[in-house]
Amino acid sequence: MACTNCSTGAKDGTPKGCKNNGTCGTDSCNKLTVFDWLSNMALPGGQEPFNAVEIRFKNGRKEFFRNTEKLTLSMGDVVATEASPGHDIGVVSLTGELVKIQMKKKGENPDGELAKIYRKATQKDIDIWSQCREKEEKIKVKARELAIGLKLEMKISDIEFQGDGSKATFYYTANDRVDFRQLIKEFAREFSIRIEMKQVGFRQEAARLGGIGSCGRELCCSTWLTDFRSVNTSAARYQQLSLNPQKLAGQCGKLKCCLNYELDTYLDALKHIPDMETKLYTEKGDAFCQKIDIFKELMWFSYANNSSHWHVLPVAQVKEILEVNKKKERVASLEDYVIEVVSHVEKTYQNVVGQDSLTRFDQPKSKNKNRTNKKKKNFKKKPNESKGE
Repeated sequence: MACTNCSTGAKDGTPKGCKNNGTCGTDSCNKLTVFDWLSNMALPGGQEPFNAVEIRFKNGRKEFFRNTEKLTLSMGDVVATEASPGHDIGVVSLTGELVKIQMKKKGENPDGELAKIYRKATQKDIDIWSQCREKEEKIKVKARELAIGLKLEMKISDIEFQGDGSKATFYYTANDRVDFRQLIKEFAREFSIRIEMKQVGFRQEAARLGGIGSCGRELCCSTWLTDFRSVNTSAARYQQLSLNPQKLAGQCGKLKCCLNYELDTYLDALKHIPDMETKLYTEKGDAFCQKIDIFKELMWFSYANNSSHWHVLPVAQVKEILEVNKKKERVASLEDYVIEVVSHVEKTYQNVVGQDSLTRFDQPKSKNKNRTNKKKKNFKKKPNESKGE
């Protein structure tokens, strides 16, 4: 691993470990990794490789730098980059022509001015960087105590040291504007470093910290999702999900980003289906829509005077009734259009044992009693025999 956290640091050669207990995927070691599918392809004759490089820092923070020194860099190399002030340490995450594509995606000019890469990181640079990373957790705990002491309505979620240890960036979340001028003075007095405060949203906080979602997989925002689109409750309504805030909210406390994944498919299917406000007029009374099965194209209706009894109608029959109602005519009843929905229950259980009895391994109790009684008698006889001898 390029960050040297997983290298052998002890004297006996045992792995040092990154202390994340197997969660490297969401703790910046392999976070937002990119597969360079152009790495084995040679450039056309006379064309120089693109001199911009994508560098990854802590918790998936990525920036673009210019390789002015024409260093031979590959993915995973640890480099020292330009910072203000001093220098920062990061890991090369992407090189070559794919960097140009990534810059265009993020709206940056490939030929614009970029900070430059100084050199490949030396062992001294990596040691200082590792020492700073080890101090971050203790400083975060102390920083939270200072913020609580000043009664500030904010939460310090993460701390990132610059590679040379001259500056620390404190990431925080807050619902309202926070006056943290006194807090910065307390931080500077306590930690004796340059302080920078950055406010992030709740989704950005979850992306930085990582975790496991309700689906059992790692959070999308911490592994591959980079653009956070707005999500509203209408996406859940279109997909006919229960509007339960606890089920719809993600780890960030906001609506789950995955509500947008299949939304377009549902919207395309709903174009050919009447909406939930559809009313059918029959001679037996008015009928209201209670439920829609989008992909089976079925709709459930009930009469106004008997809402507990539902009638299943296919979408084609509903449209036919609506055409009749448009002529200000009523159909006889819904029963004339109802279809029977037969639910086929598939037997997934197979008796691999066969027809054997469940008590085939049990033994008669009488035999067990006789054996135990014999053992007790033999055990009692042995001491007497030894005395007689």
